[in-house]
Amino acid sequence: MFEDFTLEQFDVDGQRLRVRYGGRGPAVVLLHGHPRTHTTWYAVAPELAAAGFTVVCPDLRGYGQSGKPVTDAGHTPYSKRAMARDIVGLMDALGHERFAVTGHDRGSYVAYRTALDHPDRVSKLVVMDSVPAVEALERCGAEFAAAWWHWWFFAQQEKPAERVICADPDTWYEAWTKNSPQALGPDNHADFLAAIRNPATVHAMLEDYRAGLTIDRHNDEVDRAAGRRIECPTLALWSTDDDMEQLYGDVVDVWRPWCREVDGYGIKSTHHIAERNPQDLVRALRTFL
Repeated sequence: MFEDFTLEQFDVDGQRLRVRYGGRGPAVVLLHGHPRTHTTWYAVAPELAAAGFTVVCPDLRGYGQSGKPVTDAGHTPYSKRAMARDIVGLMDALGHERFAVTGHDRGSYVAYRTALDHPDRVSKLVVMDSVPAVEALERCGAEFAAAWWHWWFFAQQEKPAERVICADPDTWYEAWTKNSPQALGPDNHADFLAAIRNPATVHAMLEDYRAGLTIDRHNDEVDRAAGRRIECPTLALWSTDDDMEQLYGDVVDVWRPWCREVDGYGIKSTHHIAERNPQDLVRALRTFL
């Protein structure tokens, strides 16, 4: 995977990040979702590098082989604000003053928080398979609760989900069925497997969700009340074979109050677009970026 890319560990303000980067040209950061690592971009990143971009793919804080800070009662170490600071610090270390950010699933929350908190640094934003956290929670009905019940399960702490997942992570994460080596690619699958089998990673990934229901929602509410918006051009993409359109109708309409300039459309794929339809995703990113 990632021929001609460099794999390094960076210390960003005391936070260890595993990062793969390569290419030359304008910088774009690719942020993975749950329960993936940066290797989910294995079919996308080299194509973007060949198209004239510097491509930076970190494991998010808590995921893969990046650091897993001790949490607190407010889950603040796993807030998207903290993760966004990681991304800015990483790009400082790599020497990029301005950069685009693309995020999928949980990574999209980090991506839009980076754009909101650091508007002078982010040139363009791509969010995939998501709406702002507070919008998802306020629009939650029976259909969302039935399909995305794991949000509430992950949030429980008196009967922690970690015990259930770590008892059989391969089965929980469908590692040999839906998320098989054939579906993910063998090297990407091996990295995914190592992550989900690490109890510390499982705990950190669930802390990401716990932050989403608490501090991340609060930060979104504060920004919305203050009238803060994403200043850079934004592209919303979603998997047409997932449930984004069924849940939200016009996904771009949900993003419009949050962005100065936003457009978007669906891509024929199931949820993990980078793995299931990298060709159309690369075309979309090249055109927008």
